[in-house]
Amino acid sequence: MGAATFTFRVDEALKNEFATAAKARDRTGTQLLRDFMRDFVRRQQEATEHDAWFRRQVKIGLDSTNATNLVLAEEVEAKLPARRAATRRRLEASE
Repeated sequence: MGAATFTFRVDEALKNEFATAAKARDRTGTQLLRDFMRDFVRRQQEATEHDAWFRRQVKIGLDSTNATNLVLAEEVEAKLPARRAATRRRLEASE
């Protein structure tokens, strides 16, 4: 991997405090800045991947809705008492 120089301006007091804090952790400011940059890039990639996943999930839901593959809330509610009772019986049997 080729190396590049990244130059930017920062307040002198902040630079000194950062260098002191880095040294307290046996690191150089440069090492920490590289770590921060890698972490930032990783978090951005993860956010982008999550956003893509979420959009796919929404599209699946919308496609299903548009294809009228729906279960009405009343149908779900009608089945819940029986499912709850079955779950209670299983829990009681396992005690």
